Amino acid sequence: MTSNTRVVVIGAGLAGVRLARRLAELGASGGPALVAPGGLAAPGVSVVLVGEEEHAPYNRVLLAEVLAGRYAPEVIALPAPGGLVRARVTGIDRAARTLRCADGSEIAYDTLVLATGSNPVLPPLRGLFAQGGHELPEGVHAFRTMDDCLGLSKAVREGTRAVVIGGGLLGVSAARALAVRGAQVVLAQQSERLMERQLDPAASRLIHRHLTGLGVEVHTECRVRDVRCVGGAVRSVEMADGYALDADLVVLACGVHPRTGLAQQAGLAVHKGILVDDELRTSDPHIRAIGDCVQYDGTVYGLAAPALEQADVLAGLIAAEAAGAGRAAGADGPGAADGSGAADAPPAQARSAARYTGTRSLTRLTLTGGRAPFDLAAFGEPDPRPGDDVVQLADATRGTYRKVVVRDDRVVGGVLVGDLGTVGALARAWEGAEPLPGDGAPLLHLLTNDGGS
Repeated sequence: MTSNTRVVVIGAGLAGVRLARRLAELGASGGPALVAPGGLAAPGVSVVLVGEEEHAPYNRVLLAEVLAGRYAPEVIALPAPGGLVRARVTGIDRAARTLRCADGSEIAYDTLVLATGSNPVLPPLRGLFAQGGHELPEGVHAFRTMDDCLGLSKAVREGTRAVVIGGGLLGVSAARALAVRGAQVVLAQQSERLMERQLDPAASRLIHRHLTGLGVEVHTECRVRDVRCVGGAVRSVEMADGYALDADLVVLACGVHPRTGLAQQAGLAVHKGILVDDELRTSDPHIRAIGDCVQYDGTVYGLAAPALEQADVLAGLIAAEAAGAGRAAGADGPGAADGSGAADAPPAQARSAARYTGTRSLTRLTLTGGRAPFDLAAFGEPDPRPGDDVVQLADATRGTYRKVVVRDDRVVGGVLVGDLGTVGALARAWEGAEPLPGDGAPLLHLLTNDGGS
């Protein structure tokens, strides 16, 4: 007799959909699978994916391209998995292993996976929430979901006065998209340069120049303190120095924070994100977590690449555990998981599966619009420490910039702007962490080689 593990995944974003599809692929390649009605499966696994958005699952990374008008919403849809339940989960009963939903229904699980993602940071600006409410004023938008994107798309017109608050990756993308749509855009960044977490000063200046070329007015070291509304609709934004900007639209692009509410209510260990080990297991052995909501080894990634890698690793672990449990049930009979505690211990097959050890992720951004696309990539540590070697190549005419940081004969970081033909080879050298030969020729080749991206 083969036992069937019911896996419920909360969150139908990149991480949740990737996990469900990977389990389905393992089922397709691994022989017969037990599948609940409408569910996806790996051998001995049925999967229910729970998502609260009314839209089909989509690639959140490409929302700026929808706002810019480059893609229709359906273009960024993820391959629709079966077993998708539209519901808002309001609570987790860990003892009964059930989920409570807003519509009163309950969903049972053997293994629960939290892929709840992240929420936008809403800055503490005066006038943002009138009279203690929770609704943003008309014309003020976060930029995190498809609804946010569609709301902005509907509101923007040629000549619309738009203020984007935040000059990180999301703010730069939103400002560019609105400018391409013909809006008069002001980008307000509190720190001294754009995308300071990913880029060095030289690369930030190139981003600044690109946005200015599209007509975006960029203000750095500029703090917004007030959103002024008339009749419930935004009319202006006031800076800390008292200067006011007229605004028909305000976009809040101030970062994100892990969505951990369900985990906290359920009593799971949470710090900045939901704490997980190298098996993506939370403080409850029956609950795993992946994606933006996760904190692993002190790090909250908040990026697509780590979320996808975590989903791949977890799919292998779940499939291995299910296969081991199935073999144990076949050998020992249905009484093997009768509550004696043996079923709670990971089987030997699962313990031999891959582990998650962290992600060395690369940030890549393509800004379309203007005379030509603008590409950038950043990885590792672009700011050198004392004693590091730095190699830079810049071409002011072409607007390209390449920088690599080397420590102890190893590539530890880099920034590439413009032609990205070298990014593949450099990223592989960085990910492999292998020492470079001492004559320096391989590094120069990596910087000037335009193949392998």
